[in-house]
Amino acid sequence: MLMDRIMGALTFRKKVYAEVEKDVEFTNMAWVLVVVISLINQLGKLPVYGFGQWVIVAILGTVLSVAGFALGAFLISWAGQTFFKAEVNFGEMVRVLGLAYVWNIVGILGLLGYVPLLACILSPISFIAALAGLVSWVFACKEALDLDWVPTIVVLLIGWVANVIVSVVIIGPILLIFGIGASVVGNM
Repeated sequence: MLMDRIMGALTFRKKVYAEVEKDVEFTNMAWVLVVVISLINQLGKLPVYGFGQWVIVAILGTVLSVAGFALGAFLISWAGQTFFKAEVNFGEMVRVLGLAYVWNIVGILGLLGYVPLLACILSPISFIAALAGLVSWVFACKEALDLDWVPTIVVLLIGWVANVIVSVVIIGPILLIFGIGASVVGNM
């Protein structure tokens, strides 16, 4: 059942989002998907830090990614309710966006990106996967918000901008500080 839903998200099947939106029992699985995929995504950063530093950065990066996801889901549901009177709640948004989050698994390709020959191949793949993930989020939001396309995209942009601000202003500096701190400790 879970694999069918994941394949539905990867193939942009609209009905899979309608299904998980209504399936309250899928809420925990959506959170598990976000946590596991965020952690796997951190594997792509292993060559940058080395193993000792990576463990600290991976744990912190995963926690912050999940927090950013939660903030995004909250802001998207809030914006939909506030500006467009959408009948959606945080749990529904977590379920549909958690399923759409499967596209983020492509971050593990970062491990292969450090092989010079593969880097030129993987960069376009990662870019295409990021676009596909964005499209998946649009489909998921449209299903949960029950709005037309333009209001759905506006609501999604509000959530995305807020998420970028949090990532750049809060997450980036924290990861930098912990990365430098882990480097200092690792060198001692």
